[in-house]
Amino acid sequence: MQSPKSQHITWSDSYVTHAQRTERNRHEGAVVWFTGLSGAGKSTMAQLVERELFDRGCHCYILDGDNVRHGLNRDLGFSPDDRTENIRRIGEVANLMRDAGMICLTAFISPYRADRRIARATCPEGTFLEVHCACDLEECERRDPKGLYKKARAGEIPQFTGISAPYEEPESAELVIHTDTSSPEECVNQVADMLEERGLLSVPAAD
Repeated sequence: MQSPKSQHITWSDSYVTHAQRTERNRHEGAVVWFTGLSGAGKSTMAQLVERELFDRGCHCYILDGDNVRHGLNRDLGFSPDDRTENIRRIGEVANLMRDAGMICLTAFISPYRADRRIARATCPEGTFLEVHCACDLEECERRDPKGLYKKARAGEIPQFTGISAPYEEPESAELVIHTDTSSPEECVNQVADMLEERGLLSVPAAD
C-alpha cells in the first residue's frame, strides 16, 4: 500500500473502541462490495440489502458509484488511472465506515481486480466481502437502465466497461449472485445468509 505523501502525520485513535461500537450496534462492522457490469443490478441489490439489514436493526449505508461522483470524486473521470483512484478513495471511506461499526454497502463497477484487491487490503481480514453481481452482457444491454450501452455502441461514451474497456471478473469473490437468473429476493437472501454465516449480523449480549 502506498505511503501518504504528507510527512509528520500521526494516526489519532478514538477514545471509543471498535469493540464498544460493536457491542452497542449489536453487530460487526463490515464492507459488502458489490461489483459487476453496468446494468448487472449492483445498485438495486445494495438498496434491497440495505433495506433488509436496516429492518433487522443494523447500522448500514450505501456508497453508490454515481452518488460519490457527485461529490467526493467529482474531479475524476473514467480513464484507467481515474478509475483506480476512484476505487482507492472509496475503499478508504468504506473502511472508515466499517471501523465506525457500520455495514457499508458499495455499488461500483470496479472493473479491475488489482483495484478491488487494494480496497480489500484496507480492511481487516474477514470484514471485506466481495459480491459479484453476475449478469450476461446481453442482458445488461437489454436492461440498459441509463441508456449507457446504447451511447457506448454509438461511440458517444469512450472507455465504457464491457464494450470498449475491460471488466475483470472476480476470481475468488465471497459470493456470486446471478442477477439474470435469480429473483431479487433470492439474491438478497443469499447476501444476508452470507453475513449470518460469517457471524457479522449479531454479537452475543454482554454479561
